[in-house]
Amino acid sequence: MSKKALWAEALIFLTFIGVFFILNLVLPDRQFSEQENRYLQMKPEFSFKSLFFGDYTSKFETYTTDQFTFRDEWITLKAASELALGKQENNDVHLCENGTLIAGYERPENSALDANMSALNALVENTDAQVYFALIPDKSDLYASLLPKNAPNDSEKEVIDYCYAQSNATNVDMYSALGAHTDEYIFYRTDHHWTSLGAYYGFSALAESMGIDCPALDFYADRHVISEEFYGTTWSSSGFSWVGPDTMEIFVNEPEGLKVTSYPEGSPVEGKLYDFSFLEKKDKYSTFMGGNCPLHEIVTGTEGKPSLLIIRDSYTDSLLPLLSSTCATTAPASNRTSSRTILTASSSVTASRTSARTRTSSRSAGKHSLSVKVNIRITARPIGPCRLPCLIFICPDHRGKYHFA
Repeated sequence: MSKKALWAEALIFLTFIGVFFILNLVLPDRQFSEQENRYLQMKPEFSFKSLFFGDYTSKFETYTTDQFTFRDEWITLKAASELALGKQENNDVHLCENGTLIAGYERPENSALDANMSALNALVENTDAQVYFALIPDKSDLYASLLPKNAPNDSEKEVIDYCYAQSNATNVDMYSALGAHTDEYIFYRTDHHWTSLGAYYGFSALAESMGIDCPALDFYADRHVISEEFYGTTWSSSGFSWVGPDTMEIFVNEPEGLKVTSYPEGSPVEGKLYDFSFLEKKDKYSTFMGGNCPLHEIVTGTEGKPSLLIIRDSYTDSLLPLLSSTCATTAPASNRTSSRTILTASSSVTASRTSARTRTSSRSAGKHSLSVKVNIRITARPIGPCRLPCLIFICPDHRGKYHFA
């Protein structure tokens, strides 16, 4: 190669570096990435203490990668490059048939499962309310046939069976209810959540366990599409930005007389069954109940129906509209809540990641009122104690029985 060619290559390289160096200096930092659906690291404040004894270096490294010019485009380019090399995976997300994005499942250690099941059983033993326990499989198990051969993916069914074998609660068979409808649109292609249709089939499994009626699908005359532009969290992390959006629908409109009270910071504020302002944002799933909140209280005003406390994750948010016709009062408490006590007129809930014991539960004298104090440890990560969506339903009745009118 001639010297002129070498100099040309060096000049192109230095120009490339120089342009991006200048752009990174002059362009403003972004606080939030719509594509990744997360907050980005802002420039950390420098001090000698944080440099030598803190996490300044790691924060600054994250800052430089998060704020790199055209970050979203580089992520998409990386995903396209992986695909061109014959890989169907990027950032642990697999691009499958019909644009379905699936992240493989990693089974937790048995010790983590055992600890969490001990906490659940302590709750069952120390409450006089009926307790129902539901673990929800997701796409990595129900649609495992879509994954490439030898893709790392543990069996969620085995984990569910392992946990249910130890459970002293009434187990809800979500797996069979969803597995019977895998040819239907029960999970979003771009997200880890179930669709409203999937939530309906989950509701049917819960209704069967509780001995209550589940309306047929054609009962929901108000069922309609609310968005055709939903890109979920799996899409955000995958880099496969050319994959098309999902469709979102709701089955029921907010009933008249329904009262929702939310406790985002411990104090009551007016809540909503649906917050349609989120349809104008990236995080459209938060349309259901307005997104993550430690505690809601939903009062339907319906006579002769039970009260229900749910220790839940975000899967419950799209299930709650279906439950609103079944319960007089519903109190969904997040299993992600960090050491926090929230009090309401009809429920007293403590959901903690750090406390090791489950306390007793009791019923107050008022009709269908619910007074439960829960102290349950969630030891494993992301969604639920088994790295699966986990819902615990606690159903007392003022008559001392578990009667559903």
